[in-house]
Amino acid sequence: MYYCYIIYSQKLDKFYIGSTGDVEGRLQRHNTSNKGFTSTGKPWKLKYFEAFEEKSDAMKREAQLKKWKSRDAILKLIEEF
Repeated sequence: MYYCYIIYSQKLDKFYIGSTGDVEGRLQRHNTSNKGFTSTGKPWKLKYFEAFEEKSDAMKREAQLKKWKSRDAILKLIEEF
């Protein structure tokens, strides 16, 4: 399985959207990495995920969510989750 996920940093008050084959492992790497954007927002909390059979489908969903560029739309999606 592959996943599209949304994590949230209270410190930055920002969401991060990604895709992975291992949601828990990826969240752990976001919270332990010392480089890249997510290193500045620790701790990150998982707020949403969707499962897909194909990696390409998870990546397409990730791209779709990133194009929204609307905090309200993301919050609505998380609330419905």
